[in-house]
Amino acid sequence: MEGKFVLRGALAGAAAGLIAFVFARIFAEPQIQAAIDYESGRDAAQDALDKAAGLPVEAGGPDIFSRTLQANIGAGAGLVLFGVAMGALFAVAFAICLGRVGKLRPRNLAMLVALGGFLGVYFVPFLKYPANPPSIGHEDTIHDRGNLYLAMVACSIVLLIGAVLLGKRLRPRFGNWNATLLAIAAYVAIIGVLMAVLPSVGHLAANVEEYGRHATETPLPLTDAKGNIVYPGFDADRLYAFRLYSVAAQVLLWGVIGLIFGPLAERLLQARKARKVRTEQAEPVHTA
Repeated sequence: MEGKFVLRGALAGAAAGLIAFVFARIFAEPQIQAAIDYESGRDAAQDALDKAAGLPVEAGGPDIFSRTLQANIGAGAGLVLFGVAMGALFAVAFAICLGRVGKLRPRNLAMLVALGGFLGVYFVPFLKYPANPPSIGHEDTIHDRGNLYLAMVACSIVLLIGAVLLGKRLRPRFGNWNATLLAIAAYVAIIGVLMAVLPSVGHLAANVEEYGRHATETPLPLTDAKGNIVYPGFDADRLYAFRLYSVAAQVLLWGVIGLIFGPLAERLLQARKARKVRTEQAEPVHTA
């Protein structure tokens, strides 16, 4: 049964990934292209400053893959594969929760698991380390940023699982509603402390050395030796739009997984129940 759940979860994830890609291709891709154009213009301005100061200027290398290939084939394949992976994990979580979190219909449980996946895997880590468009960020912090974000995702998932277990443990004493509120409060409190302890991206050593302490590492205005601005900082409106569309794409991804998987799981469970009833009816009745 678990294998059938995982298969249906993977199929739901593939469909969700495709839908999320179409959305991102229409709305998020222009923001990504604008960020790449910004980086190119800023690099050109920096090269001009370096050349005027008599410093060596490195020639940029050619792109291995064209932007057309990256924006269509690369992004599409990436989101579909990501959807498949998340759909499979979603199905495992659904199978674990089935029958253990109250008497919920499979469709309702699927949407609750999808909500938990969106919050735990994406949105809570996003609150601490929000996404930046590609090419926006200090190249020397890529490794640290990746590790911090993955640590935040892992902690969020573990704490979310712990909150579910805590709510289940508190239910006999406090009732379902109060136990749920207490578990949510515990999750929020612990994740809040964790967010306060983990460093902001703008406080990483490479950023502090070059720019000083800031909340993020979004590029600041480029200035010359006299402090005159020769190239503006990254547009805050574009950053907001990119992050908004990123969140919307994830809402679509997890929402579609839940909407597709719920009916599939319900039919699977109904078929299993029907087979069980037929088997019981077919068994001969033994009399003493």
